[in-house]
Amino acid sequence: MKFLNTKQSVTFAALLVSISLFAQGTEPAAKSILERVDDNEIYKSITYDGEMTIEYQGKRFVKKFTAAGRENKDSFVEFTNSEDRGTKYLKKEGRLYVYSPDTEQVMLISGHMLKESMMGSDMSYEDTIENDKLSVRYIPVIAKSEALNGREAWVLDLSAVKKTESYPKQRLWVAKDNYDVLRNEQFALSGAKLKEYTLIRSEKIGGRSFPVETEVKDMLRKGSRTVFVMSNVVLDAPVADSVFSMRNLEK
Repeated sequence: MKFLNTKQSVTFAALLVSISLFAQGTEPAAKSILERVDDNEIYKSITYDGEMTIEYQGKRFVKKFTAAGRENKDSFVEFTNSEDRGTKYLKKEGRLYVYSPDTEQVMLISGHMLKESMMGSDMSYEDTIENDKLSVRYIPVIAKSEALNGREAWVLDLSAVKKTESYPKQRLWVAKDNYDVLRNEQFALSGAKLKEYTLIRSEKIGGRSFPVETEVKDMLRKGSRTVFVMSNVVLDAPVADSVFSMRNLEK
């Protein structure tokens, strides 16, 4: 019998390891997973019809609106349900304004007010206008893999790059089949859980898997949840500058 020498044995062992890794498949890096999440969810522009169903303290409210956004710079929302018809929000040049048809006045929303509930929902003003890449704002690590609602997912723990982030830490369950964010838990620096997002439904739009229905819970409001639904979604198509103008806000 002919035996392998030491050098040949090392080479043969390395070959076996390579074959084994190839057969098993290798896990992608945490940053590349988060970049794929961004590829699904971050847009150059968006228009859609929205609906928020708010359940709070035994009561149920339905808010309807139309919305448009452009990168992370501009956004415009106009409510169309009877109770709130004519209420408008405009984000422009880093500032957020609201127009009230009751007072016929425009008010700047700034500072701590950005963290307040938007129209009584579980989402803050900041939550509704954010469209910036998680892979730029956070450093991710893979905590584990597990099944959630019958789908295999990576569990990513995110730490904010900047101290100014509203949610210094986040935990994401990212579907291995299409990079849907199945669940998102957002935390304060102390570790207290502030928000929970659960994906209800995503749709294939423009070659990406885009979340169109989610449940949001503000953990500081007992017995509260908001179901946020988007329809007639159009991504990455031109939106006129006039949509994001003060004139459009006030007319």
